[in-house]
Amino acid sequence: MEWLKKILSNLPHPLRWVLTMVVGTVMLVAGVIMMITPGPGLLFIFFGLSILALELEWARELNKQGTQGLERLIAKAKSILKRKS
Repeated sequence: MEWLKKILSNLPHPLRWVLTMVVGTVMLVAGVIMMITPGPGLLFIFFGLSILALELEWARELNKQGTQGLERLIAKAKSILKRKS
């Protein structure tokens, strides 16, 4: 997301805020729709939250909690796979 942050930093604040809100919200809504229809819904939800987290504190916190939960899940899966080997 650093490359996106770098690109957006060149834009004036009001334009950057509107662009971030529109793109992040569209991706978030598309992800929720894809949870019902075929498609990578969780991926779109994660990317939508990541984009919104560039400007919104609640999205930043939610994104951080989701990332920590995913890291715990991966660590648990690795420990289970190691025991089976």
